[in-house]
Amino acid sequence: MADVSPAHRGGPEMRRVARGGVVNMAGAVTAAVVNLGVVVAVTRGFSAETAGLLFSATSVFLVASAAANLGTTSGLVYFLARLRTAGAAAAVPRVLRTALAPATGAAVLLGALLFAFAGELAELLSDPAAGVYLRLLAVFLPFAVITDAALAATRAYHDHAPTVLLEKLGRPLAQLALVCGVAVTGWAGLLAVAWAGPYLPVAVLAWWWMRRITGAPRAKAPPCTPRRAPAPEPAVSPRAFWAFALPRSVAGIAQLGIQRLGIVFVAALQGAAEAALFTAATRFMVAGQFAAQALQFAAEARLAELLAVDDRAGANRLYRAGTAWQICLTWPMFLPALAYAPLLMALFGSGYTAGAPVLVVIALAQLASAALGMGDLVLTMTGRTRWNLVNNVLALAADLVLCAVLIPVLGTVGAALAWAAAITVRKVLPLAQLLRSHGLHPFDRRWFIAAGVCLGWFGALPALCAALLGTTGLSLAAALAMGTAGYLATLWRLRGPLELDGLVSRRRRARAPEAVEAGAG
Repeated sequence: MADVSPAHRGGPEMRRVARGGVVNMAGAVTAAVVNLGVVVAVTRGFSAETAGLLFSATSVFLVASAAANLGTTSGLVYFLARLRTAGAAAAVPRVLRTALAPATGAAVLLGALLFAFAGELAELLSDPAAGVYLRLLAVFLPFAVITDAALAATRAYHDHAPTVLLEKLGRPLAQLALVCGVAVTGWAGLLAVAWAGPYLPVAVLAWWWMRRITGAPRAKAPPCTPRRAPAPEPAVSPRAFWAFALPRSVAGIAQLGIQRLGIVFVAALQGAAEAALFTAATRFMVAGQFAAQALQFAAEARLAELLAVDDRAGANRLYRAGTAWQICLTWPMFLPALAYAPLLMALFGSGYTAGAPVLVVIALAQLASAALGMGDLVLTMTGRTRWNLVNNVLALAADLVLCAVLIPVLGTVGAALAWAAAITVRKVLPLAQLLRSHGLHPFDRRWFIAAGVCLGWFGALPALCAALLGTTGLSLAAALAMGTAGYLATLWRLRGPLELDGLVSRRRRARAPEAVEAGAG
């Protein structure tokens, strides 16, 4: 397997992505904790039936948001990054108009349909009371779509502050505050407004921030990578934009469907209380997704720039380093859950400990997902959105079939197994496609280093503590304290092979080129 030469280690693009990943990761950690707090507030403040209704309704809202988005988030990052690489920033306003007007119109239309047919959808969820939640959520659907599209445009300029401050911090914190306020009053009817209301001010701020960044004269082309300079790229036509974005839209719907339709299936087949239990278990999955998303947000624009000039070596280097970083970020979250699942599920209330087997299945699936890397994103940034669409539709089909077969027999564990199978399909297919079409894959020495370090400090050590001390809070605290200390020390020693040099101070980085030049002399 390919190794990483010193000449390539810690290049400018890796440092930029590493710094962007740190910014996004700080927001992701906060967002994961706050979103977990929202679920805890709902499960502890209201009955399992009420919690299940809210979670089912918000799942429908998020799937509708993905549908109304029309793939504009991926399209904006892809085309704006390529235009900047080609020095064609003057074409940016036209691309924004091409993307935002149809997406906003689709969101208004779909919101109106959701409002009109809320009663029928509530019947599918086996509780007419869900119709009230769905109508309230429908009002905020356009604001969710505008937020996602505007923040995607800012990330194309490598500006991650808007995403972190608005999407990762501002909206979740507002949701937590409002949900806690509703829990104190006991007015369950306001839960949907408390959850969706923050989308409105966040959309206004995201739009303002996008206009400020995309209209700034500082937006210039990023430094090009070796291979060859990019040919001047013509203005992006609406046809070209939507040929890229619409397949990605359907793929995004399928991807979100994999995440959320299990909740809807459980509610329909097992009842709202079981849906609440399944949702609670899957909230730990969200923490890993936030961490992976943080890296993807940092890497997506740079991948588009590298592939725009056909720098496959640079893209492969970023792909492999990103996979190692993803393992380093997510495996420490899920490995301890294998031993302490009942204790973690007790956070939601005593009645939720029955979801421990669900959490174990989800943790194993998340470990595999991180190990297989961000091939879905890399495939999209190569322009193969139709391949991406087929992959996600096949994964969704696997999820739906297995949910229908397994949930009546195994309940929530069946839903978790169906989700795990869908994730495997969605990860393995792009892995094979990228290797065949571009010679890209995520495995090298860094992969084995990252996996070994995580397995030692967060797999073996927590398992030993659980065996010796029992699965108590004190045992988990001891395992995490010792594991984190040893883990961070090990990562520091291995920061070179793992290409974490981009995280050290600029003064240290400034000395590195001098040392190389001295050695060359």
